[in-house]
Amino acid sequence: MIKFLRYSLKLLKVVKMKKKLFLKQIVIVSLFLLGLVVSVMSQTKVVKRNAVKNNDYGVNYYLPKTVLEVCAHISKIETKAGPYYKYAEKYLGISNVILEDKLYYELDGVDVSSRGVPDKDKSYLVELKSGTTAPFVYLTESGLICTINAEYLPETNEDTNTNKPTTPVESKLSPANLFTEEYLQAGSIGKMAEIAAKQIYKIRESRMDILTGNSDNVPKDGEALKIILQQLEAQEKALVELFTGTTTIHKNFRTIAFDVDPGTDMEKEIIFRFSKHLGVVGSDDLSGSPVYMNLKQIDKEDLNIIDNSKKKDSKSDKGVFYNIPGRGAVEIYFGVNRIYKGVFEITQFGTTQILANPIFENKKAPVQVYFYPETGGIKKINQ
Repeated sequence: MIKFLRYSLKLLKVVKMKKKLFLKQIVIVSLFLLGLVVSVMSQTKVVKRNAVKNNDYGVNYYLPKTVLEVCAHISKIETKAGPYYKYAEKYLGISNVILEDKLYYELDGVDVSSRGVPDKDKSYLVELKSGTTAPFVYLTESGLICTINAEYLPETNEDTNTNKPTTPVESKLSPANLFTEEYLQAGSIGKMAEIAAKQIYKIRESRMDILTGNSDNVPKDGEALKIILQQLEAQEKALVELFTGTTTIHKNFRTIAFDVDPGTDMEKEIIFRFSKHLGVVGSDDLSGSPVYMNLKQIDKEDLNIIDNSKKKDSKSDKGVFYNIPGRGAVEIYFGVNRIYKGVFEITQFGTTQILANPIFENKKAPVQVYFYPETGGIKKINQ
């Protein structure tokens, strides 16, 4: 019976070990597959559409409109009062100390970027008859045109690391490691504060003796001396913080994005509001101060914008529609302070033009057209 129990226990251990190994393999495979999915999702996907008889040699596509994305970068600040803050002035002569624990936020700044999204009012058909030399079109998954009669490779972002840069965390020295037996036996907060202050002055004296050469144990090696001074500084800082308190800043604590449709010029258009105590709040929440945008069209051109509702059925306007984007100057203010300035290509400020079909009908000189999918503008034409 005892042998049977021992054998059973060994068998159970083997089963547990195999189970752990199996679970570990599952985790590794899952992480690998997740990495593949993230890698694929991080790239812009395109689809190839052939102009064949089944679709009457036509491919539907959209021209884009511009969306501005405003990203607000927020830091979180935590302050904690030291246990001896009441004695800071008495023992250390420091009056500017943290008196209570607080949590608040700061707006570090904003970034603005642009992207193209399908404009539902600009839906067109590439009509490529059987006699033409433009048998296929590349589109983004959302239907924005990329190329005609040319292979397309999406531009990749070299910086594939989407993680935010992190600031190395400074390892703090615990004051408990510096306490003497006298301190641990103190019967009151006042007495503990007095002993802690004396320890601070001893550390300062030791550092001064080393710097002036009055210490018998000064290392001759410069690197060793530097390490000792750093240790003394860390000890002093840990004890002083018992009186002054601590402030911890979490940089890049949060980033919040807002989409803006720049259809027209904007004057003090509130994007969001920011509260020191709540962080980012809605544009209608008066607990925060406004962060607003000024947008002004520049480089205006006196070009007639095509009326799509009238021209779509006109035989004289058969061809490929494309955008000539305009430009807009963007300024963002937080209160009275300007925190961002930039210039962007904006399709809503430009015009829509047409590339006539006859250019695709020369079989001896095939035409390839490359577009900027984010603006709908023509990048180049090869023939």
